Amino acid sequence: MAEQKESSVLFSLKELMNLEEDRIKQEEADKDRRARQEADAKAAAERAARDAEERRIREEEEARRVEELRRKEEAARIEAIRHGEIEKAKAEAEHKARMEAMSRQQAHEQQLAALNSDQGKKRLKLIVGVAVGVLVIAIIGGGVAMKNAAEQREKEHAADQARIAAAEAESKRLKDTFDSAQKREEELKSSLASAKDEATRAKLEAELSKATEQKKQAGAAIQRGGGAAKPGGGAAKPCNCPPGDPLCSCL
Repeated sequence: MAEQKESSVLFSLKELMNLEEDRIKQEEADKDRRARQEADAKAAAERAARDAEERRIREEEEARRVEELRRKEEAARIEAIRHGEIEKAKAEAEHKARMEAMSRQQAHEQQLAALNSDQGKKRLKLIVGVAVGVLVIAIIGGGVAMKNAAEQREKEHAADQARIAAAEAESKRLKDTFDSAQKREEELKSSLASAKDEATRAKLEAELSKATEQKKQAGAAIQRGGGAAKPGGGAAKPCNCPPGDPLCSCL
């Protein structure tokens, strides 16, 4: 009977040892599983951080590319305007020179024809006087018209330059705002990572949200062109030259 009790006790102890070993193995398995889960979570967080940084870098590069393209297009447009003004001035000067030469040729031919006729001397003087008067009036009128046109072009060019300067200033302001918000965002993220209490974390998160929103708004404004001006706008001024005026600047 005593041996049977001893065997029963040994069996119970063995069962308890087996149960303890199973419990220890289960704890070790749970510990390994948690360690793997933590490692997986850490790896996922690191991948997300890398992806976010790469996306930020791509967005910055795209913003720089868009800004550089806009600057090149603006420079090309200004150069085209300047070239067009030069070509127009040259065409007007050539037109004026041709008309003056034509007027001189006509006056000379009329003078020769009048001199060949004794009876047309008085008429020749009258024709020459009228021709000279018309030529002088045309030259004066053409000079005034060209001066007015040149002054108007100068005013429009100055206005264009002012609008361009304002657009560039606005673009710089938006870029500075974007950079400042981005720097503030990075500082807040760093401070948030080292925050010790919930009140400080809540305050930093609110400031971080505000800085992020400000950065998004500035970035969106930069993408839209930052309120870039469109020089050369406005309706064309009406032409006030007399009909048939060969020196009219509207031609």
